[in-house]
Amino acid sequence: MSQPPADPSEAPAAATALDAVAAELGPGGDLAPEGDADGYRRRMARRKEVQQQRVGERNLEKGLVLVFTGDGKGKTTAALGLVLRTLGHGDAVAVVQFIKGGWQPGEAKALDLFGDALAWHALGEGFTWETQDRERDRALVQAAWEQSCRYLADPSRKLVVLDEVNVALKLGYLALEQVLEGLALRPELTHVALTGRGAPPGLVERADLVTEMKLVRHPFREQGVKAQRGIEF
Repeated sequence: MSQPPADPSEAPAAATALDAVAAELGPGGDLAPEGDADGYRRRMARRKEVQQQRVGERNLEKGLVLVFTGDGKGKTTAALGLVLRTLGHGDAVAVVQFIKGGWQPGEAKALDLFGDALAWHALGEGFTWETQDRERDRALVQAAWEQSCRYLADPSRKLVVLDEVNVALKLGYLALEQVLEGLALRPELTHVALTGRGAPPGLVERADLVTEMKLVRHPFREQGVKAQRGIEF
């Protein structure tokens, strides 16, 4: 007889204890205090044992909500890494780009070779200062959201990427309640990645993973370097 699934509420206490042991043992290398090979080997053997226990206890599987936000570069790039990884496993993906759409990015051209396994929709017309039409922008965002909901509810899509949807939320073209309701449409094991600056607190609270890209240096700002093919688009 199969065992019932583990109760997620029971996992944190044990996991926290093992996490503390792993942190105490450290990652090894020159950070380990042992100067002799035997002492170092014992430390790393214990670290391996603890890591195996940590992995063994974390046995849940679910569709994840992943948010990539912040002022730094790399939010869409991170989501596209998930796209490539998912396609590489033979699963289908949908990408809906909000705001963007006035140009064809290099990644869209490169991923064409996956054919029907990848659905790509760039449904915006560019930045607000390019479009200069608030109501048309709003209508395009709503149309993009309707398309997004169709993919979110589609069990054949393992991953749905909502690129720059956080910006649409920030600009007021999309309501947080709409997005949360859309996320609830997903089959149990469908992942969704939401990118863009200014992810609202309600979305951050709902997410399973949140990564905030921090801007430290940028060639456009410090050096006047223009957007370049292969880097920005």
